[in-house]
Amino acid sequence: MRKQAVCLLSFLRTRQLNGTCTSSVDMELFLHYSLIPSLFIILILSFLQRREYRRQRDDTSYLLGNRFGIIMPLDFVGTFSNRWSYGIAFGATANKVMFLFSEGYQPLQIPHWAQAFELLIGGLEVGLSHFPFFACLSSEFQLVSSTLGFCYSLIWFAVTVLQVSQCPHGQFVGKYETLVFYWPSLLCLAFLLGRFLYMFVKALRVHLGWELQVEEKPVLEAHQAEHVKQLLRTPRPQEEKKSWFQTRIYEWDPCFQFPSRMIGTIVLAFICLYLFIVIEFCMFVYVRDELDMFENKLESYINSMNHSGILTPGILQVKQLISVTEGVWVATILPASLTCVSYLFHILVCYRKHIKRLWAGDKHFLPLKFHNPASSESVVAIARYSGWQIAYILWGYLIIHVVQSLCGMAIMYGLVLPIVHKQGLEMLRGLGIGMKAFHNFSYFLFFYNVLLGLGACLSRLLISCFLGMWLIARIDRTIMQSGYEGADMGFSAWIGMLYVDHYHTNPVLVSFCHILITDHRERKLQQTTKYWCLNQSAGPRVSARSRTRWLLLQTLIKNPRLVMLRKSKLGHSSQESQILMTCSES
Repeated sequence: MRKQAVCLLSFLRTRQLNGTCTSSVDMELFLHYSLIPSLFIILILSFLQRREYRRQRDDTSYLLGNRFGIIMPLDFVGTFSNRWSYGIAFGATANKVMFLFSEGYQPLQIPHWAQAFELLIGGLEVGLSHFPFFACLSSEFQLVSSTLGFCYSLIWFAVTVLQVSQCPHGQFVGKYETLVFYWPSLLCLAFLLGRFLYMFVKALRVHLGWELQVEEKPVLEAHQAEHVKQLLRTPRPQEEKKSWFQTRIYEWDPCFQFPSRMIGTIVLAFICLYLFIVIEFCMFVYVRDELDMFENKLESYINSMNHSGILTPGILQVKQLISVTEGVWVATILPASLTCVSYLFHILVCYRKHIKRLWAGDKHFLPLKFHNPASSESVVAIARYSGWQIAYILWGYLIIHVVQSLCGMAIMYGLVLPIVHKQGLEMLRGLGIGMKAFHNFSYFLFFYNVLLGLGACLSRLLISCFLGMWLIARIDRTIMQSGYEGADMGFSAWIGMLYVDHYHTNPVLVSFCHILITDHRERKLQQTTKYWCLNQSAGPRVSARSRTRWLLLQTLIKNPRLVMLRKSKLGHSSQESQILMTCSES
């Protein structure tokens, strides 16, 4: 199947050479030349980026001063700002990602034994060509980065529009075939143009003094602070009734936000799934045309034999099989697509549910083997997750489509075709006779169940295979048996990614670090305030010891079980427990 996809993609890229349309734009050649402005933009942004630590005099890099810092295009762990901008930037790379997925993009002609290195080089080239999108979005120097990002996005947009306008039609989809393939990238590039233009206007107003300079990125995000505040409040009984959508499908949580990695992964997965479906449909059209030619040959054979040949009944059955297969395959495109789309939304729901359980210290939903994973495994998992998630969705769609087509074929030959050929009564009669025979022979077959156990074993195997193929795109749950979850590499990547996000974006931990950083800064400025609370209020001065004891009392009242875990002197624990019981009752 992969080789067929590669051949089809290669044909799609060179279809203008075989037709009447000849495009003046070669997207592969443009990808190579796009590395020149990409490297130029990277050098400019790197020159503006200052290094935090300068080298010693004996180091040759000392001559550069504190210039040419390392550019980080995107923080895959703790970035919550510009989430949709990063997601759309990932969407702009969808067409090239699909060629990489099918191993169709091979910039070099090297032997087969070195094909892995060729794919690695191709991936690096695609990543480097789209690096300016992310670097310009995340740069601190927005006046320069927005200008460079706008110009670079405009170049890609103009070249893509030229490609679509010169050869809009094709041989598979028909009219506007090129537009069908490239409209997601055009939409993403248009969004990036608007985003960079907005960044430029805002940065220009700040530069002219018309607006205040936005403070640096805070350690503690607003939704994380709200989450901690919600934990410190006394839980109240919910009076508002939830709707059916909130109860059964999804409930919006203002104290939670998905990181940029998840948004980018889902956006890119949606666009890649769309392109994969379009490519699959083009392949279906190609195979259907070949089958139509084969049917014409069979039809000519039947006509030459005046419908009296020996092979005529078999040929008619083959024609019926081809017709039924084509109809079932087209009919199952929509349910297979909706299944994978629902999986993508369900992945977001499971991510929020699982990460919240980890924040609360609940690991019961995980297998015992994954309760304490190694840090190295988690870091590797978060590097793998996004790419594997997209690959699982695409191959999962193909497998689900095949399974649904087989189920449709079984329904057609087992139920629909007998009714069409007026054999429905005979089918029902045979079913009734089979049920009476089952009741009559159940006693005698009781002693034969040892041999029938083979059928039950095969049935169990087939059901397991069916469920495994149906859920192959669900990376958030394992398809392995209990005790063998470690063999599921996709599920291991999911768990490792959850742990990394749990360790780096836990609101309580981030709030604690925020308090420490703020307190350190205030001490350096020799300010009187030594404690930072999420809600600051003006009022009379209170000693630090009194405030600490008051906060401790509030915490122990809301969490009485913590009293037993405190290190206290003799007799103090009982007194504290009595006081807390009195306060809680009151």
